[in-house]
Amino acid sequence: MKDFEKLYYLHKEELYRYLLGLTHDPEQAGDLMQETFLQAMLGIGRFRQQSSVRTWLFAIGRNLWLKELRKHRETVEYDDLLEIYTRQTLEETASNRETLHRIKKLMCQKDERVNLVFSMRVSGYSYAQIAQKAGISESSARVLEHRIRTWLKEQLEKGETNEREL
Repeated sequence: MKDFEKLYYLHKEELYRYLLGLTHDPEQAGDLMQETFLQAMLGIGRFRQQSSVRTWLFAIGRNLWLKELRKHRETVEYDDLLEIYTRQTLEETASNRETLHRIKKLMCQKDERVNLVFSMRVSGYSYAQIAQKAGISESSARVLEHRIRTWLKEQLEKGETNEREL
């Protein structure tokens, strides 16, 4: 159960944002997120590890969303669903690629230890594993990771503000 709790805290925000992008409704996205984790907990034994846990959770969430669409609409054409999902996915992918490129450029400004902590956390390592690899305490790893995320968020927001002004 502790492992599932970690899984929840590791993926809840990103899953919520994904579902919010699909639904455009904060309440529905929250409900779908809860249902996704419930379904994941019930089906954890069927997870074949052919994809990442994140991908598996997103697939469960997407399938629940599609099920909701079908329930509230007498007939849902496959092409309509495909168009909605593909359009949003392509837009998200382009945006994500741009953001990823900006993050990589920003991280070049940081030292080796900061990059190690950040890259390990993004890859899903625990704080204990990061602390051991970086030769720091677990609480230092947490603080450093929090500071990196805060700094990146500020830098990305500054970049968006500057782009809007142009």
